[in-house]
Formats: sequence, C-alpha cells, structure tokens
Amino acid sequence: MTDGVTRRNIKFAAAAVVLALAPAGGLADGYSLKLRDDFDAAAFSPAGGLFYKENAEQAAGKVEFLPGAGRDGKGVLSLSVRPACPPAAENCSERAEIWEKTETFANYDRQVWYAFSMKMADPIPQDDHRYVMAQWKRAIRPGAPGDYSPFLALRLSKGRLTATIEGDETVVFEPGGAERPAGCLNGEGHANGRIDLRQTRTLVAVEAGTAFADYDGFTQCAPKVQVIARGPGLPRAASGWIDFVFAVRPGPRGGGNIEIAANGQWVATVLGRIGHKGPGLGAAQYFKFGPYRAAHGGVWTLLFDAFRRGPFCADVAPPALCKSMGAAP
Repeated sequence: MTDGVTRRNIKFAAAAVVLALAPAGGLADGYSLKLRDDFDAAAFSPAGGLFYKENAEQAAGKVEFLPGAGRDGKGVLSLSVRPACPPAAENCSERAEIWEKTETFANYDRQVWYAFSMKMADPIPQDDHRYVMAQWKRAIRPGAPGDYSPFLALRLSKGRLTATIEGDETVVFEPGGAERPAGCLNGEGHANGRIDLRQTRTLVAVEAGTAFADYDGFTQCAPKVQVIARGPGLPRAASGWIDFVFAVRPGPRGGGNIEIAANGQWVATVLGRIGHKGPGLGAAQYFKFGPYRAAHGGVWTLLFDAFRRGPFCADVAPPALCKSMGAAP
C-alpha cells in the first residue's frame, strides 16, 4: 500500500533478511555524506536517502506526510505503531522506522553528524517498557550470529527521555564493592552489564531535573566509558518540538566519541568503548528513526521534521551551537 496508510502484512520468512554490507568501496564519504529531508512533499525526498522498510515488524506501522503540521509550519512526517503482536508474545516487536538507504551508509570508523526535530504526540507512554525513537547500528552480514544492540539510542523511560550507548562486554564495578566502595568515580558511566548478551549498556543522558539514579537498571560503574555533562540534561519528553543534534563515532576498543545536543544546548560528551567488533559485522554504520517497541497496547505516534546528515557540524546545526561545542566548521 502507499505511504500514509497502515502497511500490509508480509510473511516473516520473506522479510527476515539481515542487513547486508554496503558494496565494497561504495560507502558514503565526503560530500556524499550530506543528506536532508524536510518532509514537505508527499513522499521522501531523493536528497534524504531515506525509505520505509517493508517487513513483518513494520506491518504494525503507519507512515504519513502531513502538510502544515511541521516544526516550520510546513510538512511533517508522522510515524505510528498499533498493537499487532499476539497476546503474551515473546520476541515480537512493533515498528514504524525510517531507514537510510544502503548506498548512503557511512564507514563505521568515521564521525558523522545528524540533526532532526521530533515531537511526541499524545498520549506519551508512561510505563516501564521498551520504547526507542532513534538508533544507530553497525551493519551485519546476512546469517551472522549474535544480537547487537544499537551503539547509540534515544529512548523513553517511564515518560522521560534518555540516551544510551552500547558496546561489547567491558569491565563493570558494583558500587559499594572493593573497587568502588564510595560509588562510581566522577565521569564513569552508569552501566548495565548484560552478561547474557556479552554487551554493556550505559546511560549517558537523562532529562534535566532528574538524576541517573532515578532510572532503573543502571547500577554499575563502567570505567571504560566516560560521560561528561555539558548542560542540565535533555528536554522533557512532553515539551513539544525538540531539535536534536548528534555526532557519532564508534570505537569498540576505545576512542569512541558521541556528542549530544538538544534545543541549541550542548548536553553531553561520551568517550571510550562504544559499539561492537566481531565476526559477521560489516564496515558500515547506519541510522534509523521512528517508534520501536516490544509488543504492547495502544497507538504510539511520533512526528519528525528537518532531518540532516553530514560530515561536519555546520552541515546540520546552527553556527552558534557548533562554536559552543568546539566543532570544526
């Protein structure tokens, strides 16, 4: 069916195609890293390099281009999911995510800047559930083993915005133990060592007016991940339009760098072990955005506008913000 309507069901066997590598030598670089879409037309702009992925999980989604409802009073992209998984289903999810086209993927080891505006439509979920609005991942070869979480994700936790990074399993310490008797050292990431998946997830930004301790599950200290607060925190989820800027550069063995800004304010810098390295993983990174959740009830809708991607801060953000972040022009 066309954009603007609920997607048709697609047999899972036909949709379970793991994301392949971009062609050798075909990864975006230099000026070709620049993408933009203001969603003012009734379809995705060729200049944006974006598309709606057709598969079984996305059959729960609805994508609409709405005129006059955007951040600038023009067009807006509306993405929503409805309940689609059977009751008590396990390993079932509901998505309405927009993907970068494979030919636009950037090299995994380079820094890429992103910007987009997002607004959460009412009602905003308030429960403790899996809610993801944007995520950055490493490409994986078809048939490769493992379940790799996004190396950066924008999430919702009990109605509050958070950002997390993920990487291969790294050393973590328990507060009150022999290594950290008085708690995490200044700047150490608040982590969740997910031993079963051999990954470590770290909470790196939370809503202004809240503390990392207010968010469940991140009780360990990750010395290999440094989080530098640059401002009071993320805006409230219910505050209306939020203008996000992210700089992403994975570093599975160290040297990773994430920069986060919102509404013209620098929020946080994250340094250290970010992302994954292992058999079956490709040479590219990619971005997707839109509502993603485990099986749940009710309709969840997000609005997006002003998507930008580029090799430099100036490609996506106002000069004043870039200057405040010390970013190269």
